[in-house]
Amino acid sequence: MEVNRGTLAKLLAVVFVFNLLVMGAGALYSYEHTPPIPKEVAGPGGETVVTDAQVREGKTVMQQNGLMNHGSILGNGAYYGVDYTADALQLKTQFMRDYYADERYGRAYDALPAEDRAAVDSLVESDLADGSVEDRIQYSDAELYAHQQVREVYVERYHEGARERGVPADTIDSAEEARRFADFALWTAWISHTDRPGGDASFTNEWPYAPGAGNVPTGGAMIWSSISLVLLVGGAGVGVWLYKSVELPEPRVGAVEIPDPSEVDLHPSQRAATRFIPIAAALFLLQTLLGGLLAHYYVERDGFFGIGELLGVDVLALFPFSMAKTFHLDLGILWIATLWLGAGLFLPALLTGHEPDRQRTYIHVLLGALVVATVGGLAGVWLGAQGYIDGELWWIIGNEGLEYLEVGRLWQFGLLAGFVLWTGLVARGFRPMLDREPRYGLAHMIIYAGGSIGLLFVSGMLYTPQTNIVMTEFWRWWVVHMWVEGAFEFFIVAVVALTLVSMGLLRKRSAEKAVVFEALFVMGTGVIGVSHHYWWVGQPDVWVPLGTVFSTLELIPLVLILFEAINEYRALATAGEEFPYTLPFMFIVASGLWNFVGAGVLGFFINLPLINYYEHGTYLTVGHAHAAMFGAFGFLALGMATYMLRLSTEPGEWVEKRLRWAFWLWNVGLAVMVFVSVLPVGFLQLDAAFTESYAYARSLEFYNSETIQLLFWARLPGDALIILGTAVFAYDVLVKRFSLRDVSTSDEDRPSAIPNRVLAEDDD
Repeated sequence: MEVNRGTLAKLLAVVFVFNLLVMGAGALYSYEHTPPIPKEVAGPGGETVVTDAQVREGKTVMQQNGLMNHGSILGNGAYYGVDYTADALQLKTQFMRDYYADERYGRAYDALPAEDRAAVDSLVESDLADGSVEDRIQYSDAELYAHQQVREVYVERYHEGARERGVPADTIDSAEEARRFADFALWTAWISHTDRPGGDASFTNEWPYAPGAGNVPTGGAMIWSSISLVLLVGGAGVGVWLYKSVELPEPRVGAVEIPDPSEVDLHPSQRAATRFIPIAAALFLLQTLLGGLLAHYYVERDGFFGIGELLGVDVLALFPFSMAKTFHLDLGILWIATLWLGAGLFLPALLTGHEPDRQRTYIHVLLGALVVATVGGLAGVWLGAQGYIDGELWWIIGNEGLEYLEVGRLWQFGLLAGFVLWTGLVARGFRPMLDREPRYGLAHMIIYAGGSIGLLFVSGMLYTPQTNIVMTEFWRWWVVHMWVEGAFEFFIVAVVALTLVSMGLLRKRSAEKAVVFEALFVMGTGVIGVSHHYWWVGQPDVWVPLGTVFSTLELIPLVLILFEAINEYRALATAGEEFPYTLPFMFIVASGLWNFVGAGVLGFFINLPLINYYEHGTYLTVGHAHAAMFGAFGFLALGMATYMLRLSTEPGEWVEKRLRWAFWLWNVGLAVMVFVSVLPVGFLQLDAAFTESYAYARSLEFYNSETIQLLFWARLPGDALIILGTAVFAYDVLVKRFSLRDVSTSDEDRPSAIPNRVLAEDDD
């Protein structure tokens, strides 16, 4: 079946606009159905217990002190500490039981016989189920007692410190602020057990699983899980059918000219673009070292192999888990983005032979701005979390404190400006292609992909620390998920296509068809697919069917990408020893395979509604995230860096032995980390959540069990291999910086096979 490129491009535009309209309407609907924060919660005697202002203040305390990267809220955040929602609900239930046991029987709850405990349990469930949604809420005596006790627990943990939990003293500066944080956590617990008006389930669709509080899965979770399994079979079949029935290109070696690196000119802007690589390598190495520290914190929560005691340094106070996790996440995004930015600036001159005026200077400006934003953002995070930035500036120049979006708003604007500048520089470089090709051409696709990254980043500006956490999470996931499942996937298929064209493995017209075809499904499913993050965070239950359907359909583009990876591997296997781009090609193939495993297989499994109900915020998500983020996007970025180095290094000085070692160290290390340690922990955590409660699955008791500790230690070899591979890569990049080719001058310009082939192809 022949498909016209123009038709596919029009469908892509329609689908993208349709998706944004659906999500825009969903935003309005979500605003109208956001769980309310009561103006006042009163005790039995009418005394004020907590106000809406205090709840909002508690949210700012969580963000300002980086607590979302120690534990999680409504299942979102870090998995090292407790989930504050589940923890507050469990503590509230426990203290209410203690109150009724003492009031009715004069004994401790645990000392009661089974029939009396059942009577107390019934009273507690009745109190929790009796919640009304009004501006003023009346507590029972038991609820008042529980609220006060939870406050004091949080003071002990997060102000006074709990080193056994990895919480240093003065994590929250004052006892009063710790109480406000408890008020906020208790409000999220309230929406988890209070029915939505007009519905028969709580605001969070009965999450977290807490049978003692009456929270159990809804029927909708079971129904839509069944539908998802049907869609899985259908979606996979559609993906295979589309790939087989629609005539898409396969990489071919020998059918077209493969340019030798020595025959490719190096332009000033390309040499400037290679400067992004050592910066990314340094960020990557630091990120992996912090990853090793984070993994060790699960085993030794208040130190690091005794080194702190030996040197007289309090490692936990100096660099607590929340700070290390913040830096680890941000550095991961930064080094991948840095390599992608560099690749986007390297490819235009390679494909067109065109060097715009002062392009090198502008690239240096962008590189400098990236360094300033990185240093400023990370410094602001540390200074803000340490309390050095007071007043409203804490979230402007300090730490906004939301997972993946930790840096202050000023630095986020700086990153957005950087995306805009980068898009403009790429457009300048691609000008000859943009002028000659249709609007769905490869150069246009790169511009669209870059623009969509910037567009989706804007949604991260639509909330403040005072915004209801439910809507904060709505917009945060627009950035996090739509980047990963939408814009980044779009960028992947476009960059891979451009790279294959430049290698001589695909004709430009064929690559354009493949990019538009795959982008149609990537953007068509990935945008609305974000809604599977809304199931348990207080959003309306309309997102359950939408999230189920579109999350399952996300498998289709991943099947297409898997087929592409298989075909690319076949092309590589038949290329012969003389093929000069074997190593970067290996990274591209690995990216496609890990994308399917991480985003496809693991992503689909944890997004089954019934599985996700118990799994939400557990180590299974860690496995999915590492396999998808590092395996898919990281390997592509590293492949592009390798390709840039291959073309910019003196041909006689090119040695790829170290990079090959790094490639296999990364792949083996990631496989060991994910399949030997992280996923087994996740499955045991899923079992604990199902058989006990979600709060137990996230408890210190679970993490400190003998089996889980053994599995945490089993992660060490994988982490060590990844760190070693990154160190080898960083060293190799440093060595190759001293063996770069000289750039071409206007007198040395000569016809080049790549621009001649690319620019000679007319639109058909």
